[in-house]
Amino acid sequence: MTAGSVVREYVSLRAAAYGVRVCGPEGAPLVILLHGFFGAADDFAATQRRLCDHFRCAAVDLLGHGRSDAPPDPVRHSLPETAADFAALLDHFGRAAAAVVGYSFGGRSALAFAVHFPERVQSLVLESASPGLASADERAMRRASDEELAVRLEANGIAGEVDRWENQALFSTQRDLPADIRALQRAVRLRQRPQGLANSLRGAGTGAQTPYWDRLGGLSCPTLLVTGDRDEKFSRIAQRMAALLPRCERAQCPGAGHNVHLERPDWYAARTLDFLLRTAR
Repeated sequence: MTAGSVVREYVSLRAAAYGVRVCGPEGAPLVILLHGFFGAADDFAATQRRLCDHFRCAAVDLLGHGRSDAPPDPVRHSLPETAADFAALLDHFGRAAAAVVGYSFGGRSALAFAVHFPERVQSLVLESASPGLASADERAMRRASDEELAVRLEANGIAGEVDRWENQALFSTQRDLPADIRALQRAVRLRQRPQGLANSLRGAGTGAQTPYWDRLGGLSCPTLLVTGDRDEKFSRIAQRMAALLPRCERAQCPGAGHNVHLERPDWYAARTLDFLLRTAR
């Protein structure tokens, strides 16, 4: 495989088939890339192009998303189960450890991997991510909200929910993106499966997640927290996380909202590459 060529493969991890988008030299350090909810591995295509001259990059379709399996039991989608799948993915690539890059839901998944398998994470890039909701009341409210979305997905299908998803205030900054970029993002969402997303919400949604706030101080891997300066909520969360993580760097992208790698791809790729070159070898 040449550095720039991309191979799509299915990898069986603990009896679940994962779609994986792989590029980069086989002997190079490994980087795992994890997309957000309603997304897929292709969301990180631009980032992979920048990283794969230096790293072996594997962008993963999370369970219930893209080409990966959608197990019927929501528990199989949970973050501890997913973390065990990532450990199996490193075994598949013959690596003791890897750098892990995650956006939003993928960031929560990456953090879960670092919490449950700290010896297998060399460094961590968390983009617009959270350790979860600290209070039981907040989690109960979020579970109810996630269940409402899951029921709507099952009742209305994907097309019926994409407009509602894209019109959230969280994604308002993306309305300024070129039409072709927005169309590509929408196409990824329209290819999802209602039951896969519903079970992902029930098993791995923010309301279902055990919070990791009290585990941050025990993480020894270098961590980069990336947020857009137009995403006030997750910028505040990142500030709180930075105060707890022992080896933490912050990167605030000017002019970006929640999805920095989509809205400012060159800035994001350059900042991530710089961090990984210093920490992931």
